[in-house]
Amino acid sequence: MSEKFSLKDELFNPKKVHLLANELKSAYPTFQQKEFESEVVSAFVELELKARITHIARMLKTYLPSDYETAVNIILKALPPELDPTLNDDDFGDFIYAPYGKFIMLYGCNKEYLELSLDALAEITKRFSVEFAIRDFINAFPKESLDMLKRCALSKNYHQRRLASEGLRPKLPWAKRLTIDYHEPLELLELLYGDQTRYVTRSVANHLNDIAKVDAPLVLETLKRWRASKKQSQKEMEFIVNHALRTLVKEGSVEALALLGYKQNPKVELTRFSIAKTTVQIGEALNFELHLEAKEETKLMVDYTIFFLTKVGKYSPKVHKLKRLTLEAGESVTLKKRHPFRANMTTRKLYQGEHRIEVQINGRVVSKATFVLREKYNI
Repeated sequence: MSEKFSLKDELFNPKKVHLLANELKSAYPTFQQKEFESEVVSAFVELELKARITHIARMLKTYLPSDYETAVNIILKALPPELDPTLNDDDFGDFIYAPYGKFIMLYGCNKEYLELSLDALAEITKRFSVEFAIRDFINAFPKESLDMLKRCALSKNYHQRRLASEGLRPKLPWAKRLTIDYHEPLELLELLYGDQTRYVTRSVANHLNDIAKVDAPLVLETLKRWRASKKQSQKEMEFIVNHALRTLVKEGSVEALALLGYKQNPKVELTRFSIAKTTVQIGEALNFELHLEAKEETKLMVDYTIFFLTKVGKYSPKVHKLKRLTLEAGESVTLKKRHPFRANMTTRKLYQGEHRIEVQINGRVVSKATFVLREKYNI
């Protein structure tokens, strides 16, 4: 039987630690490499991924000179070459360099070393993103951090440009909450939305999607203005618009759908919507189909919402994408879907009882049905 894949062991293991230690030894000849590697690796068995990053950063504090400035200069000297500048997407680098950003955050987020620390983060991010480490600096020293990130937004290095958006995202997953107002980074996004690198424009779109959760009108107005500016190619601008509006689209926002070219009341008729069974066992799937007929050429976004029964007897809706399509006048189509209800899902616990499914077209509910979810009994 093959061993279960472990992300933490894939990213942080003795081989990776040895690589890091070798580079540090080259930059700092008196570095106690064997002792460092031994103390780092011996703790891994008890540590999860993020804890390993913190642990390595603390071991750097132990084995590098106690003077912060000296230690940072050793780290900068030990850095590998910058990531390939000819690439333009998904070039995350090696996670073994994440502890460098953590080290700067833990020991250099203070007034005395602020300039050195920010400059070091700007250099480290060319090898591995410091989007998490920078957030402590933004909260503690917003003006200086925003000035540094503006320089990154104007950089020739696309990893630094991405940091100017990603590090400032209001709802960056797994990251510390920012205390600055979400309007403040907009100046930097204005410098970045015309970028020619997908790694950067995806971050810009994700940033706007974060803002859309608290200020949809601002995002819609911004995207309209960006589209009209022609500073980005049509293809890439449509990517940004689609990616930035994904939360609003899931919520059925009429304004967001209109910006994507979907009419609020398309001339299309739902002639049939049926579910295969009105009782579904946990571990099985709900099969359903619908038949659409277009009265004129129309662009459609067809979604469905499952209303999951909760422990307290209320409903928790979850929107799922079904199909984006364009129908000619008089054209019809049948759409079929199998929605599984898996036992032991990590994202949701399933409860027995009546559930509901709704079909929506361009954000408008056009039909609904109920079904009962039951435990699977072995006979």
